[in-house]
Amino acid sequence: MAKQEIPKDIQAMSFEQALAALEEIVETLESGKGKLDEAIGSYERGAALKRHCEAKLREAQAKVSQIQLGADGPAGLKDVEIE
Repeated sequence: MAKQEIPKDIQAMSFEQALAALEEIVETLESGKGKLDEAIGSYERGAALKRHCEAKLREAQAKVSQIQLGADGPAGLKDVEIE
């Protein structure tokens, strides 16, 4: 399966921005308003937003897992390379 490219405008979004945009698309699609072609385009954009959010979550999870807890709290954060 080929990896689908995430559009540049979505790549520039923070997790919160992408999630808000995805929620807006879901609400629009659930309402049933609009034309079929628009719904298909919205679905495709929603899929890209979902992939972006998942990547951001994996990145955050990797960073959190690298925090080393010491007696005085977090001892440091190692740089992690994310695929």
